[in-house]
Amino acid sequence: MNKTQLKKFKALLEAKRDDIIRRAQQTLSEDMTLDASELPDEMDLASTEYLQSFTFRLRGREKAFLDKIRKALDKIEGGTFGECEECGEPISLKRLEARPEAPL
Repeated sequence: MNKTQLKKFKALLEAKRDDIIRRAQQTLSEDMTLDASELPDEMDLASTEYLQSFTFRLRGREKAFLDKIRKALDKIEGGTFGECEECGEPISLKRLEARPEAPL
């Protein structure tokens, strides 16, 4: 893989990383506390609790995705980006373009 391609993948991965971090910061800045007095209806309270739970699960998945992105960026720096972790063979450019964080 040439330097131009590596720069492209690095920029793409950094953009994905920055987007995840921005969304996580946005979630943290939102008031995530529940006040039952503000939601007198049990259905409203249940809906809000479900939405909070869903948001936290989503953020957990994004953390795992962020870890994959960081690992891919480390591989770029280490010179092993684009190599399959299992067999060491090159990962196709089409696959990397679709999922640059792909380890296989």
